[in-house]
Amino acid sequence: MSSIAILGFIVAAIVALIFLAFIAKFFSLWLQALFSRANVSMFQLIGMRLRKVPPKIIVDARILSCKAGMPVDTNLLEAHYMSGGSVLRVVQALIAANKANIKLDFKQAAAIDLAGRNVLEAVQMSVNPKVIETPRVSAVALDGIQLHAVTRITVRASIQKLVGGAGEETVVARVGEGIVSSIGGAKSHKDVLENPNMISQKVLASGLDAGTAFEILSIDIADVDVGQNIGARLETDRAEADKKIAQAKAEERRAMAAAAEQEMKAKVMDMRAKLVESEAQVPMAMADALRSGRLGVMDYYNMKNIQADTQMRTQLGLGDGQQPSQPNV
Repeated sequence: MSSIAILGFIVAAIVALIFLAFIAKFFSLWLQALFSRANVSMFQLIGMRLRKVPPKIIVDARILSCKAGMPVDTNLLEAHYMSGGSVLRVVQALIAANKANIKLDFKQAAAIDLAGRNVLEAVQMSVNPKVIETPRVSAVALDGIQLHAVTRITVRASIQKLVGGAGEETVVARVGEGIVSSIGGAKSHKDVLENPNMISQKVLASGLDAGTAFEILSIDIADVDVGQNIGARLETDRAEADKKIAQAKAEERRAMAAAAEQEMKAKVMDMRAKLVESEAQVPMAMADALRSGRLGVMDYYNMKNIQADTQMRTQLGLGDGQQPSQPNV
């Protein structure tokens, strides 16, 4: 046997060993699928490895669907995995929906899963409704009394609305808005305390689950507490504001009056200055009259006698304890 033939035999043996090792790697999965009647061929397993799809996940999902009596083609399972979906969760959701008589096919379940929602949890929520407790919501009745309400919302997932439907946050926000509207429309907070069911009835009648991925089954009031008297506080704040405004206006008027008073005092002082100036001119005029001869000395003394006589008579008329005013000379 030539060396070329020996070399060819060795190469063929090595290739055969590699092929057998490759086949042996998928033999257990192929055998598992065979005995489970899942019909996954060896070439399909090799193709999964070449497409970088974990064969075990696909085989397990295929076996699970076949055992449940609703087989899913491996090509669909591979396509969903390569799209970033959870293959096992989708198959489990299909089985759970089938057992609960909920209409759900693989295409719809895959779309829900790729949309970022937990399709298995949605199916379970359709069978067993979920209770969502809202945070404490505060609202004020028409009589000004504040109320705090906590509600429990019982919702059921709507499979047909899971793709494109709003989530739990939207439902909670809408219910909170409905609670505020219901309490705000009550004439008295006592009406709400006597009949808390009026809140849930008004909220349910508003159709708050429209456009959401859930169906609201019931809204139950868990707790209602009385808060502050908002109306009285607002009136107090308004009165305090009016008081401050009135005080500011009074202070403005007082300042204006004080300014007017100071202005009048200045005018009085000005008039007194003018009076003193005028009185100072009298002696000067008399002196000038004496020098010019228009007033004689005897006339001046007669005037002084008359002034003294007048002062004496005034003193006698006033009596003791009173000082007569001095005539201006």
